[in-house]
Amino acid sequence: MAADAKAAPRLRCAIYTRKSTSAGLEKDFNSLDAQREACEAFIRSRALEGWEALAEEFSDGGFTGANTDRPGFQKLLDHVRRRAVDVVVVYKVDRLSRSLVDFAQVMAHFNQHGVAFVSVTQNFSTTDPVGRLTLNMLMSFAEFEREMITERIRDKVLAQRRKGKWTGGHAPLGYLGKDHRLQVAEEEASWVRQVFAWYLEGLSAVSIAERLNDAGVPLKSSSKPRPRPWTKDLVLRILRNRLYVGELHCRGEFVVAEHPALVESEVFEAVQRKLEPKRRRGEVISLNPSYLVRGTLVCGACGGRMTSASTHRGERIHRYYRCSTRDKRGKKACPTTQLPAEALERFVVEHLRAVLTAPEQREQANRWIRRAFPELPKTLSGFDELWKALDLRHRQSLVRLVVEEVRVEERRGALAIRLRDLQALMDGPEGRP
Repeated sequence: MAADAKAAPRLRCAIYTRKSTSAGLEKDFNSLDAQREACEAFIRSRALEGWEALAEEFSDGGFTGANTDRPGFQKLLDHVRRRAVDVVVVYKVDRLSRSLVDFAQVMAHFNQHGVAFVSVTQNFSTTDPVGRLTLNMLMSFAEFEREMITERIRDKVLAQRRKGKWTGGHAPLGYLGKDHRLQVAEEEASWVRQVFAWYLEGLSAVSIAERLNDAGVPLKSSSKPRPRPWTKDLVLRILRNRLYVGELHCRGEFVVAEHPALVESEVFEAVQRKLEPKRRRGEVISLNPSYLVRGTLVCGACGGRMTSASTHRGERIHRYYRCSTRDKRGKKACPTTQLPAEALERFVVEHLRAVLTAPEQREQANRWIRRAFPELPKTLSGFDELWKALDLRHRQSLVRLVVEEVRVEERRGALAIRLRDLQALMDGPEGRP
């Protein structure tokens, strides 16, 4: 008997399957099963060459091929990285990806780890130049097909919105999305009407948010319920939403929608007039329009950032810093009131002057300021002269370079400043925030 021929090396074949929609996946034999069955039959036909299908499944049901953010696909890439796969087998090329850019990156990943790629129905392999050329051509057509499908869907959605139809998405407070339509949710609708009524009565958006939180009105858009979810911005979003007067936004204009309105148009327009910013007459004189410590000021009560604010009295602007947490959620969330900007900024500048003019680092600090701001006149010397020569924007840049955090604790009357590593800053390369 002739000696047995040398056995072919074993090639571990990973079968990848994908379906764009989840429709039909509940069936006993679905599209994913059909793809895998065809791939297994192809691998069995190559059994004499050592091909062997891995029992582990790599499949994605209900995932688009436009990107690679798919659990089964990522699992396959992980196996490729660990060199646990020799050949990747798919039913068609577009099951792996419909993006030419993504596909090129995936193929580079396969080549880097010595993994071949085979499409069962398109009968080619990446082991030769002709196969790679054919593959790139097929991927170009797959990407073109995906883009055409996307454009058709976009046009269909736009046509539906022009007719006033709800095209899906998250239903806002007061409505339920059912049977591709917006239907009124009476319990929620009463709160929407109440928000408009409160605002016309003179309540601020922050006060309305506090009342909604006290009443325990949930946020429909929140997957994880929070104790006090309502903020000023969310209330303003309701007050400005023309969907509540029976309109839908469509390419820069509003069309009459088929869903019922929750608020009368007279009430809505009255609210919009109150929301319009007050027109300022004449030229407003401001002694210092820039906020020097913006971006570094932190509320000591809640840890939130302090934002800039201002009020106008006659020809003067009075500038303040206020806690963003209180600004959005009210005084129950944070007790810190708005604080005068001039006093805070004066304290920070005096602290900087003391630090940067200390005898042990005065000369080095002056050189560093000149290096950071080369446009300063060379005749100037000393912190005071250099500071006066900086315009407001550069003063703010200097503060951000040196100061890491300014923490204000109003109840204790305390103000703490944390500086960056000055030595490392002065020894390092030139840079601005």
